[in-house]
Amino acid sequence: MQVWGNLCAIAYLALFLLAGVRYARLLLPREAGLVRLSMGVSLALFGQMWLPALFSFLLGFTLLSQLLALGLFVAPALFLRGKSARVCLDARAERLHFLLVLPSLLLCGVLLYTHVLRQEGGALHTGQSCFGDMCMHLSFITSIARSGAFPPLYSIQAGVDMGYPFLCDSVSSTYLLLGADLRLSYVLPMLPALYAVFSWYFLLMDRFLQSPKRAALAYALFFLGGGLGIAYFLDGARADPYQFTRIFTAFYETPTNNVSANVLWVNPIADLLIPQRATLFGWSVLLPCLYLLYRMAFEGEWRYGILLGVLGGGLPLTHTHSFLALAVLSGGALVWHLTTDARLARKYLPYAGIALLLSLPQLLRFTFAQADNAGFLRLTFNWVNKEDPYLWFYIKNIGLPFVLLPFAFAAEKRLQPFFLCALPLWILCEFIVFQPNNYDNNKLLYVVHMLVCGLSASFLATLYHKLRGVPGRAAMGALVVFVGVISGVLTLARETVSDYELFSRAQVEAARFAGEALPKDAVLLTADEHNNPFASLAGLTIVQGSPSYLYFHGVYDTARAADVTAMYTEPGALGRLAAKYGVTHAVLSSHEYAMGADAAVFDGLPIVYENGEVTIYSLN
Repeated sequence: MQVWGNLCAIAYLALFLLAGVRYARLLLPREAGLVRLSMGVSLALFGQMWLPALFSFLLGFTLLSQLLALGLFVAPALFLRGKSARVCLDARAERLHFLLVLPSLLLCGVLLYTHVLRQEGGALHTGQSCFGDMCMHLSFITSIARSGAFPPLYSIQAGVDMGYPFLCDSVSSTYLLLGADLRLSYVLPMLPALYAVFSWYFLLMDRFLQSPKRAALAYALFFLGGGLGIAYFLDGARADPYQFTRIFTAFYETPTNNVSANVLWVNPIADLLIPQRATLFGWSVLLPCLYLLYRMAFEGEWRYGILLGVLGGGLPLTHTHSFLALAVLSGGALVWHLTTDARLARKYLPYAGIALLLSLPQLLRFTFAQADNAGFLRLTFNWVNKEDPYLWFYIKNIGLPFVLLPFAFAAEKRLQPFFLCALPLWILCEFIVFQPNNYDNNKLLYVVHMLVCGLSASFLATLYHKLRGVPGRAAMGALVVFVGVISGVLTLARETVSDYELFSRAQVEAARFAGEALPKDAVLLTADEHNNPFASLAGLTIVQGSPSYLYFHGVYDTARAADVTAMYTEPGALGRLAAKYGVTHAVLSSHEYAMGADAAVFDGLPIVYENGEVTIYSLN
């Protein structure tokens, strides 16, 4: 039965992809085939996130909603007709595109295989970068499919509305309803999203830099790049080789993520795209938006404004940071036109009107409501740097692209306008924090960094061209690229060998029992560990989960946390407080004992499950 469910999920995605490519061919008839292919993938992902959601707002998150969404997306593609010009990228561009994108996808495939619920003797394992965030996303995915409530509630904070952009997770909940297993449901939509991000970045840079070779260099600097963090591992390595080899063994001590050394500019593949689903799915829509914005604002393709408005308007519930980034860059482009040719400003109206019409309900209902309650916006300076001088912090963290930026900006005059559209976003991030976690401003900073890598790559290529005939030019060029990517490459190598147990065999078995035997609306009293098997694997609601998730979403409740502790440790507290949170079952395991749980509190309660490590009591 599971095999048929997996096949149904794959077929569902395939139909969306085929229809998406068909729509892209009709909407972008004069674009190159690779552009239409990539737009088709992004449209398919966009439709697969949004159409089931729209039906689910009315009908609940049910199988019917998923099938209606499929029909609405696929049926028109069967009947629409249109002609497309046979436009191709330069042959070198197409070759470089696949030489870059396919190995990137292969690397990500390996990481997803090793990081997403890999079975080892009945236990479930993960890798370094997914040890934290993946459990939260799993809990959202499984709870949406289990409860059918839409818009969803926090399963790790019983009774609280979810303001987090949940479409990046509901896209996988669809596959669970179709009968797929959890691992496939998690990974399956990530594959086309990763293709879209890799492909669109190359296509954007190829258009922006007007050179496939420069685009390839920008691609390497962005996706493989890293700062000078490798120096902290080379220092003393001759006397003690462990100083270097700990890159591959220590937990989060990599050349691009080493908090003790104030190295925080992470590799985008290892620490953004693989573990952070909102960023991945947000970029899969943001990058084609940036391409359309560039074509519209700087190449006069104003008819792209309608498609841009639709895609941009759907971003808030996919990835709010991507929506804000697009809004700032679009505002920068508008200001550019107001200062150069104000008559063109009115051509932004279709784009702005559609984007505002679609995004405002999402912002008012979800984003602003949660942000207002939590006080997300705060003033700060220099992002997360508290130790190093301002310039040195960015030099050692970003490395080559940051060092080259002033020279590249001065030399590459044709590229200045589009980069200036993005520069205000960086300035805003240097003075304003947009969420409780200062670190998460990097989700905005990296959008500017995409263009920084483009500028730096173009400058390096220009400089290399001017050194024609100079002995050792190739060796010098190779050395520069090596310095630019070595920290990122070693970080990715670390990810491929990382391995940690996420859920023990006993936890997996207990979660399987609870998911099958307990009522759909059961509420469990558990500890607040981030890797809660009942929330992540079974989609069950717990009283309160990890503060490492909830605090940074602005919904962590310290009084509720105290009540959870009291219910585990104080005689009589369980009977007094359980009704307050609707608790139906309680769990005792090593996690609860670690927080001081007293087993005597549960004496006399019926045991519904026990396996030697985990005990589940019924309060009914």
